[in-house]
Amino acid sequence: MLLGLTIRDVVLIERLSLAFRPGLCVLTGETGAGKSILMDALGLALGRRAEASLVRPGAEQAAVAAEFAVGGNHPASAILDRAGIAADLSGTIVLRRIVTADGRSRAFVNDEPASVGLLRELGDNLVEIQGQGEQRGLLDPATHRELLDAFAEHVVSPRALAAAWQEWRTAQDAAAEAARRLAEARVEEDLLRHEKAELDALAPEGDEEDRLATRRALLQNAERLGEAITDALAELDGETGAQRALARALRRLERARDRAQGLLDNAVAASERAANETAEALAALAIAAQALDLDPRALEQVEERLFALRALARKHNVAVADLPRVHEAIVIRLGAIETGAENAVALEKTAAAARGRYIDAAASVSRAREEAARRLDAAISAELKPLRLDKARFRTVLSPLAEAEWGQHGCERAQFEVATNPGAPFGPLAKIASGGELSRFMLALKLVLAGTSSVPTLIFDEVDSGIGGAVAAAVGERLQRLGSRLQVLVVTHSPQVAARGAHHWRVAKTQGRQATITSVEELDAGTRQEEIARMLSGSTITAEARAAAASLIAGARP
Repeated sequence: MLLGLTIRDVVLIERLSLAFRPGLCVLTGETGAGKSILMDALGLALGRRAEASLVRPGAEQAAVAAEFAVGGNHPASAILDRAGIAADLSGTIVLRRIVTADGRSRAFVNDEPASVGLLRELGDNLVEIQGQGEQRGLLDPATHRELLDAFAEHVVSPRALAAAWQEWRTAQDAAAEAARRLAEARVEEDLLRHEKAELDALAPEGDEEDRLATRRALLQNAERLGEAITDALAELDGETGAQRALARALRRLERARDRAQGLLDNAVAASERAANETAEALAALAIAAQALDLDPRALEQVEERLFALRALARKHNVAVADLPRVHEAIVIRLGAIETGAENAVALEKTAAAARGRYIDAAASVSRAREEAARRLDAAISAELKPLRLDKARFRTVLSPLAEAEWGQHGCERAQFEVATNPGAPFGPLAKIASGGELSRFMLALKLVLAGTSSVPTLIFDEVDSGIGGAVAAAVGERLQRLGSRLQVLVVTHSPQVAARGAHHWRVAKTQGRQATITSVEELDAGTRQEEIARMLSGSTITAEARAAAASLIAGARP
């Protein structure tokens, strides 16, 4: 709640410090005394627009500080955490604003520099002002669904609905991503299958290029090699060749060996070895000759395969030795396309199931909202007649949303509408109701929805405009009831409303020697009765007015 308001050099206020308490707090005073200045000053601390005209003439700057007490679970605490501003150990938040004479302003939260946007965000969570041109909150249709949800008793909580929405969105995003990847893969599937067929046909091996190059080099030299082998065979195996010469030499040595007394043994052994080596050479040459006795197209076939492998390697921008790995990668990618198709189907089913769960949760919330809307309409309608709005009608409209507009809050929007006269069409509060009617509509709404908002302080600026008598008494009684649940500040000209206050301040304007000054005084029991008597009778306070004031105060006790 609002604990205190300190004002320095704002319009007609030179220096002012007010301490507020729980319950219904009323501010009264003659027209022009400066009650609106208090509202302007508070609005400045709450982040409203700053203007140089707010600075008191002759002063260099205006300053306003508003101190609030909040619980640890209040949304304002979370806002401070996000902004990196330390919370006061006593659980208070101080919003401060300085405006210079040239219209520039600075904002502070708990004495730390802050943006005006942060000031406004905190202010919107700490105070709600209902007044001429100041109505916020309930007049914004964006808040109506949240208020209705807080009023309702949901079978499925809005939090569970939000979780179901998030689950669906996550599943839908996963399915969409899988479908996108599959579509991209499908685009290259034909190319991959063609490339796989090429690789399947060639069936490249890792070291094949080296083997084919070696074989090609051999085949390119086959003719010269054949000639060399033929010549060598002739030298070794012809009529005058080495083999026959060795055989003849060996036969002669064998015949002479017995007579040589061992002198020819080594020569015989060497000749035998030479004959054997020559035989082995001839056998090797025969094998070599047979190896060279190939199909005339052998070289062409080797070159065709080598060139095909190299061309395919260039196509894939890899070495020939890497073609087997390219082949394996293509096989894997084609397999992934098949698996991706299966995965995409599975994810679509998962998303469809999540969508069904979201729709079920949203339907439960919608039913609870419909039931809550009926209860809310009945409760507010019951409050309208005593507020002289007996011809007015109030309704909560739930409008289905297109699926593209569904969200974590469900499948419909909620909006409060009114019709102020029989036969008149319904429309938004801000457009249909006049100023005085609007304030009383706000009072009825706030009374019924008092337990649904986290804003601890409500301010009604001249909610009693244009009414009196029994209607003013009804307004005062409802403000008093509202004050039993929240801190309520009321700027009023109605003695019936003022008499209901738990605390009472009088705003007065005095003419000094140099300037007119606005002051605020908290009233005790005696001065309060005198102020209410003035409100009843005007500038001349009669005994009858004092008696009437005493009667109002006595009748207003809860």
